[in-house]
Amino acid sequence: MGDRPQAGDATGASTEAGTTALAGRATGNPATDFALSLLAGLVRNGVRDLVVSPGSRSQALALVAAELERSGSARLHVRIDERSGGFLALGLARETGAPAVVITTSGTATANLHPAVLEAHEAGIPLIVLTGDRPQELRGIRSNQTTQQDGLYAAAVRWSEDVEAPAGDEGEDARAAALAETAVRSAVGADSADPGPVHLNVAFREPLSTAVPELPEPITGALPSTAGTEALGRAIVTIEPGLRSVVVAGADAGPRAEEFAREAGLPLVAEVSSGAHFGPNLVVSYRELLRDEDFGGAVQRAIVFGHPTLSREVPVLLTRDDVEVVVVAPTGAQAYNPARRARVVGGVRADASTDLRSPEVRGWVGRWVFASRRIAELAEQEANPAAVAPDVEKARSFDPADALAFAQAELAAVRAPITRTILAEAVWRYTWPHDRLVLGASRLIRDVDRIVPGKKIVVHANRGLAGIDGTIATATGIARAAAAAAEQAGAPSGVTRVLLGDLALLHDAGSLLLGVGETHPHLQVVVGNDGGGTIFDGLEVAATAPATAFDRVLYTPHSVDIAALAAAYGWHHGVARTKGELDQALSAPPAGVSILEVPLPR
Repeated sequence: MGDRPQAGDATGASTEAGTTALAGRATGNPATDFALSLLAGLVRNGVRDLVVSPGSRSQALALVAAELERSGSARLHVRIDERSGGFLALGLARETGAPAVVITTSGTATANLHPAVLEAHEAGIPLIVLTGDRPQELRGIRSNQTTQQDGLYAAAVRWSEDVEAPAGDEGEDARAAALAETAVRSAVGADSADPGPVHLNVAFREPLSTAVPELPEPITGALPSTAGTEALGRAIVTIEPGLRSVVVAGADAGPRAEEFAREAGLPLVAEVSSGAHFGPNLVVSYRELLRDEDFGGAVQRAIVFGHPTLSREVPVLLTRDDVEVVVVAPTGAQAYNPARRARVVGGVRADASTDLRSPEVRGWVGRWVFASRRIAELAEQEANPAAVAPDVEKARSFDPADALAFAQAELAAVRAPITRTILAEAVWRYTWPHDRLVLGASRLIRDVDRIVPGKKIVVHANRGLAGIDGTIATATGIARAAAAAAEQAGAPSGVTRVLLGDLALLHDAGSLLLGVGETHPHLQVVVGNDGGGTIFDGLEVAATAPATAFDRVLYTPHSVDIAALAAAYGWHHGVARTKGELDQALSAPPAGVSILEVPLPR
C-alpha cells in the first residue's frame, strides 16, 4: 500500500480550527461529541455529501449528519440498503471528484458496501467509509451483530483506522479532527496521487447518542490540493515522430487523450466511456480496423490513456511484441499494463517538430478516419436496410404520387421497430453537454461504443470492475451532484440518462427507493428489455453449451412486469416500441424520475 499519512500527524490548522469551532458544544455523550467533531472535520476538509443507512450502532453519526444537513453544511442522502448507499456515494464522488461519505452500522451492513468499495478502488474514486462497531470488550465473544470489521476491505482501501470507542477524554475532539483530515487527504490522494476509498471503523459504547446541538452557522471548507505525478515518480515525456502510432483512450481517460491525438496528429481510438469520444481524429469503427492487417497490423506504437475494457481488439494490439506501449497514468499506484511491459509515464507531449500538415501525418490519420466512416455507413445500411431517408425532392413535388410516396416513407421511418443500434444511436443523439449519460455494464454499452459518432458530452460508466451492480444508485448520485452543481452555478440543469439492460435494472431494483424528503433528480432510466442476459449470446459459450443449460444459468430469462416495479417505487413508466415513440420519449422525458422500457428481440 505504500507510505500513508498517520492520523496523529494531521494536527495542523484544520485540527485547530475544528476544535475551536466546536468548543463549548460538548453534550456530555462521548459518542455524539466524537461524531460531531469527526463529521464536522470532514466537511471542513471539503466533503459535501453524506450517505446514511439506518442502524443502532452508528446512530450518533447519523444524527450528526442530519444536523449538518439542517445547518446547510452538507447534503444528506438516506438509503435503507447499504449496497445502494455505497454506490450512491460512488456516483456522487464520480461526478464531483470530491469524496462522499457513506455511514453504516455494524455487522452485515459493512459487507454490503464491499462491491462499491472494490469499484472505487479499481476506478480511483475517492470514498470515505464510516462503519459503526462494538468496543473491544464486545469483540471476539460472539456479541450480537459483531464481526471482524477492522481490515474488512483489506487492500481495496488507501488507508484504514480502527478507532477506539470515545470515552469523553480530553483531546478526543483533536483526535477526531485529525482523523477527518487524514481520511480526506488519503481519499483524494493529496499526498500519494493515488485516490480511492478509505475506511474508518469507529467503535461506540452505550449510551450511543444524545440530542445534537444546533450549529449556529454552516460549516465550510475546501478539499486539499491533489499531488501531481511527481508523487508517483512518473515523468512527462515527449512522443517523438517516426513510429506509426495510435492513441487509445479507455474509461475515464478524459479530454486530454483527444487533445494529445490532435497535437501529435494521430488516430484516436476512444471508447465511449473515455471522456475523449470526440474530435476530428476519432476512429469509431476501431474494432474492424484493428483487425485489418493494413491498419492494426501496421501500428508500431500505442499511447494509452485510461482503462480500456470494451473490446478484445485493443488488448490484442497492446500485447503484441512488435508494438511499443506507452501508458499515461498521472494518478493511481497501479497502472493499466496488459502485457506487463508498458512504459508507464505521468504525461505526454507532442514533439514540437511534428508537422501536422505533412503528407505522412495527414495520410496516416486520414486513412483511419475515412475508413472508419465508410465502415459505419455500410454497417448502418446492413443493420437497417429499410431505414432510408425520405426523398426530400418528392416532398417539394406537385405530383400527388410523389407527395404520397414521401408521406409513406416518413411514416415507415417513424414506425420502424427498435433495434439495439437504433436505441444506442437515439440515446446518444438526445444527450447534450449539460446532460449526463450513464452506461450500465450491459450489452448496450458495447453497441453504443461500436456506432455512435463523436460528441463532447459527459459519459459515466463503472468500468473499474465492469459489474452490473449499483447502476441505478450510481446514476442517482451523478444526477443529484450534477443538479446541485448546476444550481450553484446558476446554469440550466440537464437530464441524467441511464442506458442499461433488464438484468442490470433488476439487480439494482432496490435503488429505485429514494429517500423521503430528498429532491428527486431529473433521471431517465432507459431499459433495453430483451428478457434476459443476451450479452452471453455473443460469447463462445453460446456455441458449445446445451441450449437448456445455457438459458437456465447464463441467459437467465425473467418475466418481471417493469411497469408494476416502477409503480411500486413511485417512478413514471413508459414504453417505446417504435422509433417514433422512442424519439418522443427521449426528447421530452418526464420530470423527476422515470423508466423508459424498450422491448428488444433476443
